[in-house]
Amino acid sequence: MLDYFNIMKDACTDVGADFDRKKYDKFIDYKNLLQCWNKKVNLTTIIEDEQIIKKHFIDCIKIFKFVPLKKKVNFIDVGTGAGFPGIPMSIVKPDINVILLDSLAKRVNFLNEVISKLKLKGITTIHGRAEDISRKFEYRESFDVSVSRAVANLSVLSEFCIPYVKLGGYFVAMKGPSVENEIKESKNAISILGGKIEDIIEVEIEKSELRHNLVIIKKIKNTPKAYPRKAGTVSKKPLK
Repeated sequence: MLDYFNIMKDACTDVGADFDRKKYDKFIDYKNLLQCWNKKVNLTTIIEDEQIIKKHFIDCIKIFKFVPLKKKVNFIDVGTGAGFPGIPMSIVKPDINVILLDSLAKRVNFLNEVISKLKLKGITTIHGRAEDISRKFEYRESFDVSVSRAVANLSVLSEFCIPYVKLGGYFVAMKGPSVENEIKESKNAISILGGKIEDIIEVEIEKSELRHNLVIIKKIKNTPKAYPRKAGTVSKKPLK
C-alpha cells in the first residue's frame, strides 16, 4: 500500500509548503466525505483512494508552484465542483481567504459540510452562475487571484474568471498536458477580457506519469462592462 502521507508531504515540499499529520487528517476526512456524498450526488468519477490522492489532492496542491499564491491572498475558485482546488489550497495554506463558487446547490451543500466538518477558516461558498456573480459590485475585479479547474476551453474559462480579478492580479487556469493549441486559440479572447498570458508552469504528480500545466494570466487592464456575456452564451459562443 502506498504511503499517502509521505507522497503528499513530498508534493508540499516540492511547492515550498508545510505539511503535517493534522493537515493530512483533514485530507483523509475530506476524502471520506467525498466518497460518501458521491453515492448520492455526482461529484467526481474518481473514487478510489489512490486516484483521489493523486489526481485531486496532489494536483490541487501543485497550484502553489505559482509563487504569489503562497502569500496571504484572497481568491475565488470558479466552478469549484467538489471543492477543487479551493479546499486543498485552504487545508495547505489556512491563512489565505477562499470563496468557492458553484452553480449547483447540491454541490454547495457538500462544500458547506466539508468546511464545517474540517473546521476550515477563511473559506466560504457562493451558489450561483459565474456570469451572474461577477457582475455584482462586491465581486467584480475584487480578487487577487481567480482559479479554475473546470473542464472548459481557455476562452470560456477566461470569460468566466478574468472579470473577478483586480488589476495586477492573476487568473490561474489548471489545464491538462497539451495546452499549446488552446492557448493559441484563446489569446485574442484573453486580451479582450483584459488579460495577458504571463507564464505556463508544468507540474508533475508524485508517483505517477501525470503531467499538467498551470496557465498564468495577468490582469493588465479592466474587463469591459460587456463581459461576461449573459448566462448560457459564454459556453455556446466562445470569444474568438
